[in-house]
Amino acid sequence: MVDLTRIYDVLVIGGGNAAMTAAVTARQAGASVLVLEHAPKALRGGNSRHTRNLRAMHQAPTSVLTEAYLEDEYWDDLLRVTGGQTDENLARMTIRASEAALPFLEECGVRFQPSLTGTLSLSRTNAFFLGGGKALLNAVYATAEKLGVDILYDTEVREVHLEDGFAREVDINHKGFPETVRAKCVIASSGGFQGNLDWMRQYWGDAVDNFVIRGTPYAKGRVLKNLLAQGIAQIGDPTQFHAVALDARAPQFDGGIVTRLDSVPFSIVVNQHGQRFYNEGEDVWPKRYAIWGRLIAQQPGQIAYSICDAKSVPLFMPSVFPAITAGSVGELAQKMGLDPATVEATVREYNAAVQPGNFNDRTLDGCHTEGLTPPKTNWARTIDQAPFIGYPLRPGITFTYLGVKVNERARVLMDNGKPTANLFASGEIMAGNILGKGYLAGFGMTIGTVFGRIAGAEAAKHARN
Repeated sequence: MVDLTRIYDVLVIGGGNAAMTAAVTARQAGASVLVLEHAPKALRGGNSRHTRNLRAMHQAPTSVLTEAYLEDEYWDDLLRVTGGQTDENLARMTIRASEAALPFLEECGVRFQPSLTGTLSLSRTNAFFLGGGKALLNAVYATAEKLGVDILYDTEVREVHLEDGFAREVDINHKGFPETVRAKCVIASSGGFQGNLDWMRQYWGDAVDNFVIRGTPYAKGRVLKNLLAQGIAQIGDPTQFHAVALDARAPQFDGGIVTRLDSVPFSIVVNQHGQRFYNEGEDVWPKRYAIWGRLIAQQPGQIAYSICDAKSVPLFMPSVFPAITAGSVGELAQKMGLDPATVEATVREYNAAVQPGNFNDRTLDGCHTEGLTPPKTNWARTIDQAPFIGYPLRPGITFTYLGVKVNERARVLMDNGKPTANLFASGEIMAGNILGKGYLAGFGMTIGTVFGRIAGAEAAKHARN
């Protein structure tokens, strides 16, 4: 039984990878640690349950990573997807520290495997978790328990009481009963607010009714809102989020990564009026998949449709829901509830604009269209081989980018720029410091692991002193 009258050295709010990395690190440093996880044990782990991989810098090939992936290339990748909306100091620090993330997780019992093929091929940049996110979490939780970390499930944090930048105590609701816990240091690792549709509605209006929250439904943002209301410095645009093109038939919450659709680069994407609206071949999929949720969110009815033909189907991961198939483009449009004549015209115009080239699904092949708006600049092939394939797409929200501002020691900052006395943060609640917009595959897990380790070490050191 957890003794709630005890004053712990470190209190960790959250139960995902960022939280558990912080908890393990603090405990390894000799601190007593209590973890407060909002979800029940069976659903523990936040969005980490649905992850597959972690992006890591490396100087040479490893057991699961090929070639090398160095700091400057990593930074350039991040700079391009964020459009410069990132703190370069924190970003480069995270990139450099990512090299040690894999060995740390391996010490926690996490096992890795080489990358998958197709549009998820990331053999040089990303290490994949053997067994996925749940296997990762099971390993880290087992390590935490062996080290003596105390864990409370079904525990929602209601309020962190701050006084002059010092976290005095934390009000919780544990299995329906109110309690108050105290600790020398607090680490906030409680995620974003994407599970709070009323809060999302403030920025997106009734469009949120058509959003799919592919991650945990427990990310309500209560801790984030509470901290911001008490003078904690805010970072990130509240309208920005990591969102992907998700199968429109997915459940509204917690469908996970398997509901993502990777057909976009090898298809054309139309809105409910049968019109294309963006370049499907702008860049390799791991650097562009996270813009498509937002693009679809800006379309009428927050829905779109991916259309391709038989020769493209082997090139991407199969969908968890059956594809919509038809013998003609017009029939496919009708099955998807679109105007057949308009979609036929869109496909005909696209096919006419496709230029000859050497198609290569593994690289930016330059196969493009001419005289078409918007263009398709890579992987442009005619859609002309039956059966014709379609998928309905919705915005699949993973996490929001609004968060708390931190320094390089993971210490949370006040509005006046001064560090708080004993409050630290890791994971999605502070990711906006580095991810102002856009996303790189596996980078959320990198931020969580790196800042989890920093927060855990710094909190343990502060508690000892």
